Amino acid sequence: MNLLRVDASIRSEGSVSRQLGDAVEQQWRQQHPDGTVTRRDVGSAPLPPLWHAGVPGSHLPPEQRTPEQARAAALVDELVGELLAADAIVIGAPIYNWGVPQGLKQWIDLICLDARPAASDGTFLAGRQAIVVESRGGGYDPGTPREGWDFVTPYLTRLLGDAWGLELSFARAELTSADQNPAMAFLREQAKEQLAEAETSAASHVTAVLDRLRSGARTNPSR
Repeated sequence: MNLLRVDASIRSEGSVSRQLGDAVEQQWRQQHPDGTVTRRDVGSAPLPPLWHAGVPGSHLPPEQRTPEQARAAALVDELVGELLAADAIVIGAPIYNWGVPQGLKQWIDLICLDARPAASDGTFLAGRQAIVVESRGGGYDPGTPREGWDFVTPYLTRLLGDAWGLELSFARAELTSADQNPAMAFLREQAKEQLAEAETSAASHVTAVLDRLRSGARTNPSR
């Protein structure tokens, strides 16, 4: 079985979303030592800016595409191939300016150029499991000053779950800026507790995903 890991943090050190992704990968390898992990790091290794060429190129037959449009089409095929080769997916999604990171949005936009997700009506990745690990610098819970400012969870739920058909689990760590922001110093202990809970949650999601895969629960007409 193959786990596709997508990281979107622009930080290589001190990234909480990467730390949570590590927890998922470690649990995956422990419980399934014969499994594989495919990595796509759109944070530290951004995808080339080919979306603008891929949009018009996606409506042309291959022989009529410009070289740049052909490169875009090849990249789209590669990204979609990674998704279809995965039995499960983990996506590291920090909140940047209340939305998804640029690299993750670019990854999504390129995949959406493929005809299969566009025409699938929610069946593109049906039956596959995805774990989304989120990191948030502040707090977004009900009653906090930033309640309702989280546009990552709703967006990924609609796109990955409703449009692509993935079965989603979430693990979230909030207040991750407390260690760097003196104004949030009083929240540091709470931030540590939330991170520990998020790591435990992420690991438990892996167990549930593997149980489903081993039981043969996944059926996917796109594969």
